[in-house]
Amino acid sequence: MTRTLRSMAIGLVLALSGLIISVLPASADITEADRATIETMLEDYIRANPELVRQVLVDLAQREAEAAMEVALTILQNDDGDPFMGNPDAGTVIYEFSDYNCGYCKRVFVALRQLIEEDDDIKLVIKEFPILSQSSLLAAQAAIAAQAQGVFPAFHVAMMTSRGAVTMDSIMSAAGDAGADLDRLQRDMTSAEVAMIIERTRAAAQQLDISGTPGLVIGREVIPGAIDIDQMRQIIAEERARTS
Repeated sequence: MTRTLRSMAIGLVLALSGLIISVLPASADITEADRATIETMLEDYIRANPELVRQVLVDLAQREAEAAMEVALTILQNDDGDPFMGNPDAGTVIYEFSDYNCGYCKRVFVALRQLIEEDDDIKLVIKEFPILSQSSLLAAQAAIAAQAQGVFPAFHVAMMTSRGAVTMDSIMSAAGDAGADLDRLQRDMTSAEVAMIIERTRAAAQQLDISGTPGLVIGREVIPGAIDIDQMRQIIAEERARTS
């Protein structure tokens, strides 16, 4: 047994002995000698069966990972105000952490757009995750503001299919072509609500250990990078089978 594992085992011994003693009748007379005897017996047992400790630790790590995932998904699925495309009442939701200056995001958008066009039971939620530049932040703010006006899909298509650097001019051009009220858009971009949505996305990314773009979440599957449309279809089919 390694030193680290032995330390954990001793901690487990102490915890188990405390548990055993705590469930004994209140009238039981537990002396320090009794406690030491119980701890020695448990430690001897663990020494003789180290695989049990390993399994306990593995199970504990798995439970902690599952609990962390539940926290992350709760934050992720709080998507009020997040821009989206597709069917708002879809049974399958794809979350994409995206940056408008990300070339890989523009590539994966081709597949995502095709998916929501061929399958009317998909909702694509864009988690605006501006990490590459200041213009990424401006574009993210504009996207959320465009969602509030109901013109996000057209804005997103324009931004994701455009070439060249993202600038305030290109952002306003895409928003104007999408039919946005530009004065309202610019006011909303700097609102506390928009800032809160972006910070919420950053918190979800941290919980999911997503540090780059694109990052996809389909059901409980976290994909930290671009995948092709066939891989997306396969994951969607597996998630639908899992929840059916």
